[in-house]
Amino acid sequence: MRREYRKPELLAALGQTRHAADMAVNYARNYSHPCPWDLDLPSLSMPDLLQQAVAQAGEDPFIDFLGRRYTYSEIFAQARRFAAGLQARGIGKGERIGLFLPNVPTYPAAYYGAMMAGAVVVNFSPLYTVEELSQQVADSGTRLLVTVDLEALLPTALEVLDASALEGLVVGRFASQLSKLKGIALRLFKRDMLHAVPDRGDVTDWDAFGSDQPLEPVVIDPEQDLALLQYTGGTTGTPKGAMLTHQNLTANARQINAIDPRAHERDMIMGVLPLFHVFANACVLNRTVVNRGCIAMLPRFDAKDTLATIQRTKATAMPGVPTMYQALLDHKDFAATDFTSLRACIAGGAPLSAALKTKFEAGSGARLLEGYGLTESSGVVSTNSYEGEERVGTIGQPIPRTEVRLVDKEDATRPAPEGEPGELVVRGPQIMRGYWNRPDAAKRAFTEDGWLRTGDVAEIDGDGFIMIVDRVKDMIAVGGFKVFPSQVEDVLLAHEGVKEALVIGVPDDYLGERVEAYVVLDPEEETLDAETLRDWANEHLGKHERIADLTIRDDLPKTMIGKLDRKALRAEVLGTD
Repeated sequence: MRREYRKPELLAALGQTRHAADMAVNYARNYSHPCPWDLDLPSLSMPDLLQQAVAQAGEDPFIDFLGRRYTYSEIFAQARRFAAGLQARGIGKGERIGLFLPNVPTYPAAYYGAMMAGAVVVNFSPLYTVEELSQQVADSGTRLLVTVDLEALLPTALEVLDASALEGLVVGRFASQLSKLKGIALRLFKRDMLHAVPDRGDVTDWDAFGSDQPLEPVVIDPEQDLALLQYTGGTTGTPKGAMLTHQNLTANARQINAIDPRAHERDMIMGVLPLFHVFANACVLNRTVVNRGCIAMLPRFDAKDTLATIQRTKATAMPGVPTMYQALLDHKDFAATDFTSLRACIAGGAPLSAALKTKFEAGSGARLLEGYGLTESSGVVSTNSYEGEERVGTIGQPIPRTEVRLVDKEDATRPAPEGEPGELVVRGPQIMRGYWNRPDAAKRAFTEDGWLRTGDVAEIDGDGFIMIVDRVKDMIAVGGFKVFPSQVEDVLLAHEGVKEALVIGVPDDYLGERVEAYVVLDPEEETLDAETLRDWANEHLGKHERIADLTIRDDLPKTMIGKLDRKALRAEVLGTD
C-alpha cells in the first residue's frame, strides 16, 4: 500500500504539524478507529491462526472461487496434506517453499501448509519472466516451487527448474479447482489456456504430492521464526526479501481486523488483488482468517468479472488499487451493478484522487477509504476510518500498536525541522526483522534506535493523520531547490482533462535537473494540447517547480498491481535503471 504523493493545498488544511518522538501520545486524544490503540496482540503462529479459525468455523465457506465454495476444513485438510508431503521429502523448518500462483484455492492451501511444516513461504509474482523468477529463486534458496498448469505460468516454471537449483515443481490443476461444469468447459473449449504437465521425476501433481501420514509436530517461535520472504517491488534497486515472522503476519492481520467496526458481521471480501502481493496477503487472506470470513476469489482482475462477482456474492468489502476502482467506474456494467451489500473499499498502493473517491462513492454507495503500508511492515501501517472521521488526502492514522514520527530528510538521526516535512519512520509488531542475506541493507533500513525508514516524505497533524508528500529518492533538484514531483502531478491532475500524470527530473547542464511531465488525457478530452496544458500548470506552480517539457501519451507504465510506475518511466526516458 505504499503511497507516493499528496496535494499541496492539504498542507494548510492539516494545520500545525508535530514532530514528537512518540506520536502515539499526540493522536491518542482523537484516535478514530473503533478499537484501543494498545490492542493486545499475544504471540501467535500462522498455523495456529488457521487452526483457531477451523475450530470455530470449520464448515463455513472460506473461498468462493468462481462459484465453487471451499470450507475452512477443506482448505485446512489440503494444507495439512501438503505439509505432510513436505515432511515426507525431508523439507522442514526454515526451508523455503516458493509460490508461483495466481489467486486460486491452491494458494492458501500451499501457503498455510508450508508454514505448518515450519517452512518459509516465498511469494513470486505470476507475471515474472524467467530471468526475474530465477534471480529470486536463487536469492531465496527456494527448494520447491508450487504452480498451476496454466500456459501463462508452467512453461516459465519449467525453464527455471531446468536452469536453477530448484529441486522440483508441484503443479496444481486449474480446471480441477473450478466447479465440475466449468472445469469440463475449460478442458473442452479453452484448452489453449492449459499447458501439459510433463511426465518427469522432478514435477509432481499437487494431489499426488500430499500425504495422509501424521504430521510431525513443529515447534514455532512466532516472534523469531520466519513465515514469509516477501520481496520488495524493487523501486529502489534490486528487490530485497523482507523477512517477516509469524508474529509480524498474525499481528498485522489482527490489527487490520480490529479497526473494522463491523468485524464478525457477514464478511465476504473481494479477492481480486493478487495474493502474492503483501497488500492482499495481509488485507484479504490473513485478515479474513482472523474474522472467519469468506474470500470471493478471482484469478485476476477483470472489471466485468469483478462487478458480476460483487453482485453474485453480495460482497461486503473490496481492497484494491486506484486503477481498479477507475476501471470499474469506466465499465459499462457499473451503473447496473447492485452494490447495496458493499460497505467499504480500501485503496492502497498508489494515491487516491479526491475526484475518483467522490465518483466511486456516489456510484456505489460504499466508502472508499485510503490506507498505507509497505512490504517491510507486513502490509498495513495506517488507514482512514471505515465509518468514523476520515481526512481526504491523508493516509489516515496509524493502526493499533503502530508508532510513527518524522526525521530529517537528509539525516535520519535528527528529528525533522519544525513545520517542515520529514521522512516517515515506523515502529510496531508488524515490522520486519530485516532483509534476507542483506545485513547492510537492513541496517540502512532502520534508524539507530530501531525505527523503520519508509523513504516517504510526510506531514503529520496533531491528531496523527499522515499526509505523504513524496519519496525521498524521487525529489528533483532544480537549481539547488528540492521539488516534489508528486506536487507537480497533483496540479496536473487538478485539470479536468487530465486522467493520469507522472513527473520526473531529467539532467540539465545549467539547473542540474529540470522538470518533465508525462500525462494521459481523459478520453473525452479532444482539444487540449501539450503546450496549453504545460502553460496552465505552470501558472499554478512555483518558479522552481515549473514544467520544462510536457508530453501527452496514450498510456503510462504501471506496476504489476496497477500502480503508476515512476521508476519505469524514468528508465524509459533516460535509458537507465
